[in-house]
Amino acid sequence: MKFRKSIFFSLVAVTLLAAFAYPQLNNEQKETVLLQTVMRTMERYHYSPQDLDDNFSAKAFDSYLKSMDGGKRFLVADEVAQLAKYKTQIDDQLRNNELGFFNLSQDLINSSLLRAQGYYRDILATPFDFTQRDNIELDGDKRNFAADDKALWQHWQQYLKYETLDNYTEALEKQANGDEELAGKTTTELEAEARADVLKMFDRWFDRLQKLDREDRMSQFLNTVTGVFDPHSNYYKPFDKEQFDITISGKLEGIGARLMADDDYTKVSEIVVGGPAWKGKELQENDIITKVAQGDGEPVDIKGMVLDDVVQLIRGNKGTEVRLTVRKVDGTETVISIIRDIVLLDESFARSLIIDGKSPGEKVGYIYLPSFYADFQDPNGRQCAEDVEVEINKLKKSGVDGIVIDLRNNGGGSLRDVVKMSGLFIERGPIVQVKSREYEAEVLMDVDPTVQYDGPLVVMVNNSSASASEILAAALQDYDRAVIVGSNSTFGKGTVQRFVDLDRTLQGFDNVKPLGQVKLTIQKFYRINGGSTQLRGVVPDIILPDNYMFIKTGEKEEEYPMPWTEIAAVDYSQEVLKMAHLDQISARSVARVAANDVFTKIKSNAARLQKLRELTAYPLNVDDFRALEATRKADAERFKNLFDEVVNPGVRNLAVDLPAIEGDESKKARNEDFLKAVSKDVYIHEVLAIMHDVIELERVVTRD
Repeated sequence: MKFRKSIFFSLVAVTLLAAFAYPQLNNEQKETVLLQTVMRTMERYHYSPQDLDDNFSAKAFDSYLKSMDGGKRFLVADEVAQLAKYKTQIDDQLRNNELGFFNLSQDLINSSLLRAQGYYRDILATPFDFTQRDNIELDGDKRNFAADDKALWQHWQQYLKYETLDNYTEALEKQANGDEELAGKTTTELEAEARADVLKMFDRWFDRLQKLDREDRMSQFLNTVTGVFDPHSNYYKPFDKEQFDITISGKLEGIGARLMADDDYTKVSEIVVGGPAWKGKELQENDIITKVAQGDGEPVDIKGMVLDDVVQLIRGNKGTEVRLTVRKVDGTETVISIIRDIVLLDESFARSLIIDGKSPGEKVGYIYLPSFYADFQDPNGRQCAEDVEVEINKLKKSGVDGIVIDLRNNGGGSLRDVVKMSGLFIERGPIVQVKSREYEAEVLMDVDPTVQYDGPLVVMVNNSSASASEILAAALQDYDRAVIVGSNSTFGKGTVQRFVDLDRTLQGFDNVKPLGQVKLTIQKFYRINGGSTQLRGVVPDIILPDNYMFIKTGEKEEEYPMPWTEIAAVDYSQEVLKMAHLDQISARSVARVAANDVFTKIKSNAARLQKLRELTAYPLNVDDFRALEATRKADAERFKNLFDEVVNPGVRNLAVDLPAIEGDESKKARNEDFLKAVSKDVYIHEVLAIMHDVIELERVVTRD
């Protein structure tokens, strides 16, 4: 039902005033405050606010149902029908501060989990007959919800049979290849072991599902509602926002250890080099943490606790103490005291190398940038634009003939930093246009006339290069300043997001805070030529084959993406170094790629992967299954060693970086992996050839 926004928000105000008058809120009242605050924030700030009508409601319903049970393994048709009564009423529920739909969904999913748990435990208690000819469709989009409990049980029987058959045939193959642990075991024993392994796997899965609390589920519901506005508008509960900040800043306050769930326990999976745990030398990989205490406080038994909750107990402010009760690999137990500190995640930051070029004496600088990170909380924190400038200066001092910036799989980040970084390569001028919903486009400029690097430049992208990566690639492409090399196109995210702290939008209500934050789309960005990267991405100047070239990916495949639009271009020019021979450079690359056996195999592998993606139905007969697996493995074998050969032999660290690397064994090991990966990268191999052509064909234009 459609309604006027002014009426809606006057009702919101009444609700909030009522809640303020009765501060002891129950869970549903707290959720109502949260829901209304989120919706008010979306309406006030989102680039394209939505009418909350039946159409909006239907979209939210479909998304939420898919998030609840996209595989159609839990709910039956009658339960879906119960939910479907609300399909055009979610907007009314939002308006009337009702949680009937959400409450019903929780009751149904909780009961369906218990039902499914009973199914799999019962089914896995009996041996499977793999001689029968049957098949299973694994793609939920290609199946209907089960008609009743009996039909759902039959689907679970097929599903568990498939999982067990997969384990069973793998055991048969290992046994045939001489595996000592499986030698002499009968097929009956192998089938029983396969079922036991599947039972253990599903017990772990359901344990995680059943540990999701109402707050987690409310977060899931809120994200289906905000997702109708666009795919990048999301609700973040406080812990999730903390995790996002760590990712974007590459910094956290804690002990410097990565943790993982291991049945009911929490295991240390990695010690972060340079962090407090690493300095203390007591906590080690594979240690099991059983209890956590704050300073002199009583230890909290964390057995069975959700990993996120464990992380929150261990993480804390710099200078505070945490005491961990730890069970070592040898079975001994000890208490380890650690003083928390700031931990920098080095692998999150820009790194550079030198690679030998395609002609004798030619040196190419390589900068790997995993994200456009920025520490918005600390003015002295790491900023990617500053770091890249440092790497450029180091490479220049090393006498490189050209620089490659690798933005593959870089999902974006700081808009401020991408503008500044783009300006490192031109004198001054517009970088990107940013438009809010009610204003004319604002042109974000590089105002610094200094050119930090005026030599040949190549930028590497792929279909996972998004947002800020696309801004940089688009700007340098429009200026003819660099050659953009990569897959068919970049991701196609042409929108700008901002976090809004919900606590700051709500006066009082300390008893419901913290509410978390909303990341919502407030602007769209446009290239300086007026076009948009939204949906279309950036099409590279030179396209190289990749394994996903035939698979549909990117923003256009998301639910409810914002449309592609364009605005007027702005004036722009640069006189540093212009790519005047792109056609010739591209033609040379096309010829090389056509003659390169690895790229030929990559194209064939891409076709294979597309075919595999379309295969969603599998046989449940052991002979048919093994025949299918044999065919798939034989096909995969042709591409097994595709990237094992060293194709870039002259890869090395900058001399200035070596002391810090050599002085730390863990950092040294990670660096060796980095060097090895670059040396075997066929895409970098072709980029080095492209760079040679740029050096040979382009010329530096004299600047005033």
